[in-house]
Amino acid sequence: MTTPDAVIVTGASTGIGKAMVDNFAANGIRVFAAVRDLSTVDEHPLVTAVRLDVTSAKEALDAADLVGEALGPETRLRGIVNNAGIAVGGPLEFLDLDDLRRQLEVNVVGQLAVSQAFLPLLRQHGKGRIVFTSSIAGRTAAPFIGPYAASKHALNGMAESLRRELKPWGIGVSVLAPATVSTPIWDKAGDDIDEIVAKLPAEAIGFYGSGFDAMRTISKDARHGGIPASKVAEAAHHAVFARRAKAEYLVGTEARMIATAANLLPYRTFDKAVRKQIFGS
Repeated sequence: MTTPDAVIVTGASTGIGKAMVDNFAANGIRVFAAVRDLSTVDEHPLVTAVRLDVTSAKEALDAADLVGEALGPETRLRGIVNNAGIAVGGPLEFLDLDDLRRQLEVNVVGQLAVSQAFLPLLRQHGKGRIVFTSSIAGRTAAPFIGPYAASKHALNGMAESLRRELKPWGIGVSVLAPATVSTPIWDKAGDDIDEIVAKLPAEAIGFYGSGFDAMRTISKDARHGGIPASKVAEAAHHAVFARRAKAEYLVGTEARMIATAANLLPYRTFDKAVRKQIFGS
């Protein structure tokens, strides 16, 4: 099936990425679903699975070559949607620095590697867009998600620079900033917290134990309390195809409320509210 526009979506196997693939395909857009395991992509006439680990610059370049060959003469790459990412948590005081390096490698360096690899194809379109899945954590950082928040703050800064660098060629850059999104990732969040705690020394448990209990409760409620992934997918579609895309999409009421509170409240007041949620005082 031939369509004039195509997009590539990284991290497309589950959750937000899968919802993006479904949205684009449902709107008649050809989608290249970039995943580490090709078997995770459902068959669809408009969807092509592409093997890609974003931490490998070589794989990104190989994937770009594959997509370029597959596009054909009548289809151009309209959008690069950098959605792949991981979340590393735990108290920064006791964080393994290799875990921080991995967090930044996937969520920041890998995003740029993919963008660099596919930009030559994007330039051929003339109306290309780059979209990054960020988070409200890229604006305000809660306890125990310091590595993840650092990566999203860095991602936002990188996207801002890239947006201004590519403006002369009419290439737009947007970030998506949801808060809690209801995806399967929350099903194992409790186990992830337990794994983090198991690696910590007794001293850390003594300092932060009550906070870990609160995080377990928050993660348990998040699976059903967040916005559907389809809402983020809708924002991604707008960012790629709208005549005037936004630089930042605060997706969902929770994200907009947090952003407003962080902007308007004195930092001591905002810090107190965050601390109370996690530590109870």
